[in-house]
Amino acid sequence: MATIFLREATEHDIPEIVRVIQAGFEQYRGRLDPPSGAHNETIETIRAKLNRGHAALAMADQQIVGCVLYEPEDDHIYLGRLAVLPAYRQSGIGSKLIAYVESQTRKLGYARVRLGVRLVLKENQAYFHNLGYRVVSYEIHPGYVEPTCANLEKDVVLENV
Repeated sequence: MATIFLREATEHDIPEIVRVIQAGFEQYRGRLDPPSGAHNETIETIRAKLNRGHAALAMADQQIVGCVLYEPEDDHIYLGRLAVLPAYRQSGIGSKLIAYVESQTRKLGYARVRLGVRLVLKENQAYFHNLGYRVVSYEIHPGYVEPTCANLEKDVVLENV
């Protein structure tokens, strides 16, 4: 496999970010109720998210093969839309992107990273648990009566300092 390096996204990268997110979340189509909002991402929605926050890219052979969005929210950084192209999965790219966000969280002066994981995606919950994330609350999507999502957090302020 090609050498992977990470970098911050620019405005120029937005169309590729949309492509990677849609390809990365395709496996969840028809599996999530309500459906993932990732399928509805557009150049405009990603541009708006980058205006509020940031994106990190995983690059291989000058191609974007993974991405993650992150933005300040109250007293934490929210990590969202972690996506890796199927051909590049199981190679540590997702973990590298998460570690990058955790490092940026400390640099930005925040102590915690928060993210949401759908309850039906047990493998994703286990993945984040193995990286040190813990459930802090549950969320109910509008129109539903039972929780559909777990909010996970990790304290990062004292790590790797």
